[in-house]
Amino acid sequence: MPVFYLTEEPTLFPRPGLAEPGGLLAVGGDLRPERLLAAYRRGIFPWYDEESPILWWSPDPRPILFPGQVYVSHRLERTLRSGKFRLTCDADFGGVIRGCATAARAVGDGTWIVPEMIEAYERLHEAGYAHSVEAWQDGVLVGGAYGVAIGKAFFGESMFHVVTDASKAAFVTLCRRLAAMDYHFVDCQQTTGHLCRFGAVEVRRFEFLKRLEIARESGGEAGTWREGA
Repeated sequence: MPVFYLTEEPTLFPRPGLAEPGGLLAVGGDLRPERLLAAYRRGIFPWYDEESPILWWSPDPRPILFPGQVYVSHRLERTLRSGKFRLTCDADFGGVIRGCATAARAVGDGTWIVPEMIEAYERLHEAGYAHSVEAWQDGVLVGGAYGVAIGKAFFGESMFHVVTDASKAAFVTLCRRLAAMDYHFVDCQQTTGHLCRFGAVEVRRFEFLKRLEIARESGGEAGTWREGA
């Protein structure tokens, strides 16, 4: 399959089914909000590093997690109930995405959270499409997770922690909030053992796109998730 080069038209993407076997679909373009939203609505996401052009992906199979079925171990449930972390939504999106970038680079992975990505997703957050869950300890941000909401689908991007279980607590809190808001699924983008332990399962691209179409048409409005806002 050929890799497609994007034009200046921000909403124009090739069909996801034309992606290479590894999931790479297109190259180029930019990260303006219109293009990012058009991509997510088609099940496409950007992932690249500082040494490459912008790369757009649509993997097959695709790991998803149903928020109401997230698996929580007894030990993690005890941690959540203990009050070890104060958990918030949309209280410090910038801190979470920068924490993800820093933590990921510390282990030699995740260099895709480059400065222009941070700026782009902060714009999506300001527009009410990107959201974060924060884990705090003694007033310090010690973990979190963030992603993009389109209709009733949530596209998980990354999470981080500097204290044990902080990212897990944030992710479970995110899933439980999504379940309470009737979100259909969390797109996990890449299969990892960590996400599988939470209950992520792989589906074929055509099933993922069918689920996404239904989720897009099931309501959901852009806006902050911050309590009291």
